Amino acid sequence: MGTMASYLYYLLPAVGGYALTSLYFLRNPHILHKRKKTAFHCTHISHRGGCGERIENTMEAFTHAVDMGTEMLELDCHLTKDGHVVVSHDEELLRQTGHNVSISSLNLEDLPLYKETLEVTFKTGHYSTGSERNIALLEDVFRKFPHIPVNIEVKEDNSSLIGKISDLVKKYNREGISVWASEKSTIIAQCCKVNPSMPYSFSLKRGLLLLLSYYTGLLPFVPLGESFLQFYLPQIINRAFTPDTWILKNSFVVFLIDRLTMRKGMFKHLRERGIQIHLFVCNEEQDIEAAFSLGATGVMSDYPSLLSNYIKTRKQAN
Repeated sequence: MGTMASYLYYLLPAVGGYALTSLYFLRNPHILHKRKKTAFHCTHISHRGGCGERIENTMEAFTHAVDMGTEMLELDCHLTKDGHVVVSHDEELLRQTGHNVSISSLNLEDLPLYKETLEVTFKTGHYSTGSERNIALLEDVFRKFPHIPVNIEVKEDNSSLIGKISDLVKKYNREGISVWASEKSTIIAQCCKVNPSMPYSFSLKRGLLLLLSYYTGLLPFVPLGESFLQFYLPQIINRAFTPDTWILKNSFVVFLIDRLTMRKGMFKHLRERGIQIHLFVCNEEQDIEAAFSLGATGVMSDYPSLLSNYIKTRKQAN
């Protein structure tokens, strides 16, 4: 018993000292870390080019989103059989086009058109339409919007695709305003190796490590290479967005994810280190409001005009 007491005698002050030191540096990150300086800061992000108001990822959607005042376009890229980088969320085109074919199996000229109406993934039961149904080239997006930041999600571990995206970014001199994004840390690592000049976002694995370091008090001492944290706003799950994963259909699991991830203290620390926080996909005013109140620096929406109106109204109110 005496040995236990002597252990506690030394352990408790050490733990207390660590906790206080960690909290101090969490609130004063500038002491240990130089603030990141990205070439842009965006509040208004259009998910899949604003796919609630026009057919997702078409040039018409991107143009409409920019006209509505978006500050960043979010998109995904794949490679055609003849080596063109195209903008499409899915590699398999059944959901988007009604044709059960993959992008990698077709030449650019043989890609099917999008369906005339397409369900909005993050607003179940709502559909978008538009006058344009062609799958867009990434180069066309870069050419038409030379000064608009683009968040490029790479879903497949394809060195040829990553290399061609990097070449296009360099060709259009937009390394500072093009962002590497992927859920997979192996893909992010490859992207950064191919083009280290582009800022990049947290992968899922790195995001989990970020949370772990926050809860163990290590976060203030850990260097972070990422410039963006992009994450679901959990409150949309099973309300605006129906997930495929069975575990996410459980409301208690979603409640836990919400409580564990939506930490204002962590977001504030990241902001002060110059890391931008984008919460998605916010397609209703209550979700946009929630995202900003949690400390998001930017909100991703399928409805660019809704987000623009919200931001304008809030500015007028202030």
